[in-house]
Amino acid sequence: MIDAIAWKFQTGSQWIHLPEKYGNWRGVYNRLRMWAIDGTWEGVFTALVAQADADEDINWAVSVDSIIVRAHQHAAGARKKGPQQANQQTTPSDGPAAD
Repeated sequence: MIDAIAWKFQTGSQWIHLPEKYGNWRGVYNRLRMWAIDGTWEGVFTALVAQADADEDINWAVSVDSIIVRAHQHAAGARKKGPQQANQQTTPSDGPAAD
């Protein structure tokens, strides 16, 4: 079951393309969802991290590459609310006077 789930996420393939050697894709998908809902994955990852940390196998340095960090459109100066007001027509102050 773990190998089937790992295969799916490593390849990025659709569930329906899961190789037959892993069994029915619906069963694997349903098991993944059930384990996510009941907290099984959280428990597994917590235990693995705790063991790796105890063995000093984890480097807790965090690095963020600014190339992939994106701001939401509202953080980039987009208008926050309300309809856009139409531009008022401007007339030159030193233009010829209309008769």
